Amino acid sequence: MFMTGRLAFSTMALMLFGVPAAAQTGPDIPEPMVFDMIRPLTARAGEIEVNTLAQRDLTGPRRELEWAPEVELAVADGFAVELELPLINSRVVQYKMGLQKRLGTFRGGRSVHGVQYLGLHDREEGGWTSTLLWLLGNRFGERWSTMTMLGVGDVTLREGNETGTIINHSTFYDVNPDTVLGLELNRQNGQGAYWLLMPQVHRAIGKLGVQGGVGAEKARGERFRPRLGLRLIREL
Repeated sequence: MFMTGRLAFSTMALMLFGVPAAAQTGPDIPEPMVFDMIRPLTARAGEIEVNTLAQRDLTGPRRELEWAPEVELAVADGFAVELELPLINSRVVQYKMGLQKRLGTFRGGRSVHGVQYLGLHDREEGGWTSTLLWLLGNRFGERWSTMTMLGVGDVTLREGNETGTIINHSTFYDVNPDTVLGLELNRQNGQGAYWLLMPQVHRAIGKLGVQGGVGAEKARGERFRPRLGLRLIREL
């Protein structure tokens, strides 16, 4: 079952990511702060970005600093890869990689969609977990836009794995060319079910970007707790 699942997934991944999408224009849509994309779906070949997300609960028993430096590279127009190193305080807990491909645009170029694959190795418990998502971005006029990400938390088809659905939806309002207000809602079912609601502000300063917010998170069996998030971004 394990080898059959890996073969089936490898075939699917090759179909989705094996051939870069042709160059095309698309809408300018901000990226969510917490559930980060691998460059925008409209990324051009050669774009490089390094960024780090840091999060921390403000109340409750879990006060550790969760942070994850990563590097993102658009290897072709509409096709990007990333490497990420999730940590808790100073302890590396996971190794993570990602692939993302634009599938096309519609609504006269005001909408764009694509797929994203995330692979994660848990250093402490072992094992490999995969996530596959469909991404949909919509631009509504000059100021309003949305990014919706729908997927499943494990697509390797290994026997005994519990598959959880993932929904991440963000609504953005462009205050000016350098400032964006956003509201991100993240819901995951399955073994690690949780809710996250994160109001956020994005600010661009040249090639440096800062995203910050204070929201609320609720894990299964617990009450909502305030959560602080901050992402620093540098385009190279």
